[in-house]
Amino acid sequence: MTRHTRLVMSMIYWAFVLYIFVPLALMVMMGFKDSKFIGFPIRSWTLEWYIGVFGNSEVMSAFGYSMVIGITSTLISLFVGVWIAVLLNGRGFVGKGVIYGLTLLPALIPGIISAISFRIYAQLWGVPPGTGAIIWCHAVHNVPFVVLIVSARLGTLPKSYLDAARDLGADPLIAFMRVTLPYLRPALIGGSVFCMLISFDDFVRSFFLGGYQPTLPVLIFAKLRSGMSPEINAIATVVLVLTALLGIWAERTTRRLKKGY
Repeated sequence: MTRHTRLVMSMIYWAFVLYIFVPLALMVMMGFKDSKFIGFPIRSWTLEWYIGVFGNSEVMSAFGYSMVIGITSTLISLFVGVWIAVLLNGRGFVGKGVIYGLTLLPALIPGIISAISFRIYAQLWGVPPGTGAIIWCHAVHNVPFVVLIVSARLGTLPKSYLDAARDLGADPLIAFMRVTLPYLRPALIGGSVFCMLISFDDFVRSFFLGGYQPTLPVLIFAKLRSGMSPEINAIATVVLVLTALLGIWAERTTRRLKKGY
């Protein structure tokens, strides 16, 4: 690679970094503005909006509601996704490719189409809009990501581990619980954090399948209809910080677990 090529690639990289982080920096700054409207110039600064986020019962209720939905749907996704991944990574069988394609289908369908389809399906089965419908929809949407992440980890599992367990008298279930499942812990942590963030951030499916209690993205959308304000920037910044901390924790934990094998 020539010096000119490296320079061009470096410029493209830093332009991409600025494209990503400048809007985020502006969003954080606007949360400190001592005014009810966002925009420049910022003549005075305040922490009122950020402090108000934690004192706003409506925001905290929506945050807790989103967490409950995210955690529950993630647990369901992990349970279903792991068993599908184990099935697909076993010995070849007729229809394996079809099952794999159908498993990945929910992740490929556009969000608006998926939300409308689930809304119609929920009405067909008499499932009322609300928590159960949202969890069901989020779990189905997240299963493909768990399957992909767990399958990638399963592909690196040495067959000698399972052979050794079976030679010692372990049946397939015991071998899975004591060998395969511990080996999958990095993938399970990564997949659970990924699914949790997707569910927490999901607006379209939560909007179409939600009841009277809004999730946090739906609440932010409702506030946006009355105009942008530093309060929305403060809420978004707090969520951004929490998301970043969760991602950093997951990355370090996953790296530490992988070094143990």
